[in-house]
Amino acid sequence: MKRISLALLCGIGLMAASSAASAQTTLRISLWIPPAHPLTPGTKVWADDIEKASGGAIKAQIFPSEQLGKAFDHYDMARDGIADITYVNPGYQPGRFPIMSIGEIPFTFSDARKGTAALDTWYRKYAAAEMKDVHFCFAFIHDPGSIFTRDKKVMVPDDIKGMKVRPAHGTMAQLVSSLGGTNVQASAPESRDMLERGVADAITFPWGSMFLFGIDKVVKYAMDVPLYTTTFVYVMNKAKYEGLPADQKKVIDDHCTTEWAQKVAGPWGDFEHAGIDKMKAAAGHEVYPLSAEQLGAWRAAAKPLKDKWSDAVKKAGADPDTASKELDAAIAKYGAGL
Repeated sequence: MKRISLALLCGIGLMAASSAASAQTTLRISLWIPPAHPLTPGTKVWADDIEKASGGAIKAQIFPSEQLGKAFDHYDMARDGIADITYVNPGYQPGRFPIMSIGEIPFTFSDARKGTAALDTWYRKYAAAEMKDVHFCFAFIHDPGSIFTRDKKVMVPDDIKGMKVRPAHGTMAQLVSSLGGTNVQASAPESRDMLERGVADAITFPWGSMFLFGIDKVVKYAMDVPLYTTTFVYVMNKAKYEGLPADQKKVIDDHCTTEWAQKVAGPWGDFEHAGIDKMKAAAGHEVYPLSAEQLGAWRAAAKPLKDKWSDAVKKAGADPDTASKELDAAIAKYGAGL
């Protein structure tokens, strides 16, 4: 009887292991950008490779264009399981992710691909604490964006005074406020309407996406300076990740890497950079450079943002000096600085 019982137990154990290994998983991936955005096909390449590496056990459904929720809500959507994986702009919720926001400070990164490598390798140390509600996958940036205006050419920081500006994120909002401007909050998909109705006079945005979202049709002037970048992350519902069989969890781990951050976001970076020449060639637009003196004024105006970042990080219980030095080292390693 003991032998039969042992055999039965072993058999049950093998069946359970086999069932776990062959379990099917479907991931709902939520994006708030449209299907035409380069990040959407980049995400499909990523999802298809996950399916292939899992032997078909993990399949993905991609929901672009805010189908599952608004852009501002995507972190909480992953936390709450409304979607399994979401595309998050941490800067859409100022103050919530203070450590990550260093990547939003103007003149930090020069290049999307190199900057993505630097940001992702640096942030992995901090993600588990700062984004503890979710499972962190990877971080990335877009190619540096600039300021685009409807009726007034902005040359120096003082020109922002009295203007209504749609900022890219909380850090740019701080800069606008410090220069005497008024911030008008809107997600990327909502921004054209804000400018078209005159609710905003200017916008900080990446170059290629100006055309993708139709914002080029409602602005005239573009400052030709790599002013700022925006940080982004892909995060996963924690319970969904932790509930995966070991073999599927490994597949996800193998696709939540710095290399995959570059693969997914790299084509988007190239697209945004190409938008500079496209804007220069577009009728009805003036793309203008700044003098060394004018550029120096912008750098000086941005310097106090680092002090504000340090204060916020201290309040969050982290060491800003260490975090800043570590990011500087990552930027130097990948040649990602200006």
